[in-house]
Amino acid sequence: MHQPSGDRLTPPVTPGFPWPRLPVAPEERILAQSLCPGSSAPAPGDRRLVGSARRKASESKGDACGPHLRHLRHLWRRHCGGRRAADTWWPHTVAQVPPLAPGALSASDPQGRWICPVGNPESSPCVRGPGRPGGGDEAPPSPLPRLRGRSHLPSVQSPPTFGFLLDIDGVLVRGHQVIPAAREAFRRLVDPQGQLRVPVVFVTNAGNMLQRSKAQELSALLGFQVEPDQVILSHSPMKLFSQHHDKRMLVSGQGPLVENARALGFKHVVTVDELRAAFPVLDMVDLQRRPKTTPLPRNDFPAIEGVLLLGEPVRWETSLQLIMDILLSDGNPGTGLATAPYPHLPVLASNTDLLWMAEAKMPRFGHGTFLLCLEAVYRKVTGRELCYAGLMGKPSLLTYQYAEGLLARQAARRGWAAPIRSLYAVGDNPMSDIYGANLFHQHLQTRREGAARSCTAILVCTGVYSPQAPGPAAPALGGEGPPFHGHRDLGFNPGLLQAAHVVSDVHEAVRLVLGKEGWAL
Repeated sequence: MHQPSGDRLTPPVTPGFPWPRLPVAPEERILAQSLCPGSSAPAPGDRRLVGSARRKASESKGDACGPHLRHLRHLWRRHCGGRRAADTWWPHTVAQVPPLAPGALSASDPQGRWICPVGNPESSPCVRGPGRPGGGDEAPPSPLPRLRGRSHLPSVQSPPTFGFLLDIDGVLVRGHQVIPAAREAFRRLVDPQGQLRVPVVFVTNAGNMLQRSKAQELSALLGFQVEPDQVILSHSPMKLFSQHHDKRMLVSGQGPLVENARALGFKHVVTVDELRAAFPVLDMVDLQRRPKTTPLPRNDFPAIEGVLLLGEPVRWETSLQLIMDILLSDGNPGTGLATAPYPHLPVLASNTDLLWMAEAKMPRFGHGTFLLCLEAVYRKVTGRELCYAGLMGKPSLLTYQYAEGLLARQAARRGWAAPIRSLYAVGDNPMSDIYGANLFHQHLQTRREGAARSCTAILVCTGVYSPQAPGPAAPALGGEGPPFHGHRDLGFNPGLLQAAHVVSDVHEAVRLVLGKEGWAL
């Protein structure tokens, strides 16, 4: 441990290293003590010099190799026990680095690296060596920011081995209003250059907008650039269903339906409105929309080969009727079949959320409610169950597998060579966010391929979930107990509804994860 002696600092004794005893100016001594936690704290009368020392350290502008930065680097070597090989740089997080233990990690380290004294060299935020970004004796690419108040020098972490899957509605925003904790969270996740310090994807069960539009909206709300490929909409994994991309598909939902479907890879799509225009006698619920005359039947309309359910539609009665007509007629709604075909045409659906949270005090109907209606009508009419060729959106495993792939590509694009081992899913809906994260974690425990090893579910209290509401439990016989809000095809495992952590908001969730991973807060 460093011990001040008058106007000198005595460095730790390391075998084979010739430590000089040099005179030290008072402000250098205080700065060295403030940078080395093992040093004695400055005397009360000397605290006025700390600000001067820190200002001297931070006034280098433009080139990060300015004289004051070199002065700090010299102080580090001189007082804190730092040593370096030719391919390394001094640590940026010196304020959090303990003094080097005698004989630990000398310059003769077999890998030829200089390592500042922070324990495990592989997880050290100061490891800089061959093959690592920024290795070599050159300065970092950008100047250090000015230090203010009690802030420390910026942290240079080792490549992240973890990433975030963040829900949007109820976690980052409610309706079109950003939740204040979201901005606080990203102040910790974004560096001074506006780049994320760890890989992050935004996983939403919404799907009535374009991917790039959602990225622009998040960028404006959160205050940093969100790229479109960081946003996973509920239907994004449909890109993987290439066997259906060449089929003529009826698409249901709202917003830019055709553009979304084509972005997913579907080349031939027909909207519900286009189908209704071709067969106006099919839509008879709304008296005001019924045709005044009977049009001639059409036999030139190409057959529909499948159904895409991208999100809740506006006119549910129209969509329910026309989708049923397609399924019961095997894609030819202008004709009638004596017996409904089964299996029916392929149906791809996204977003099974029964409810979601907006500005209203109570949850709103989600696309899961529309699917429930469609399934009930199909079963009542045919006596059979509606089947899905693909069901995606949280809590579907497919969505989490897709998100894992995007995190890995994001890390590779940033030059982070370490595999992403730990995923942290933050959400507000126990039935979609928490159930899905736990289901994926369960899957990871038996999977042999892939980098991820765990997916931790973190529940926030700013959306659907309320700590005052009764906790979810298995539905009891006779209808007693809380109802099951999940989709029919998921089954029910009450253990998967339990979050690993319940926190107040996303800011607390981010702090929890950074602390757990040993990253500076």
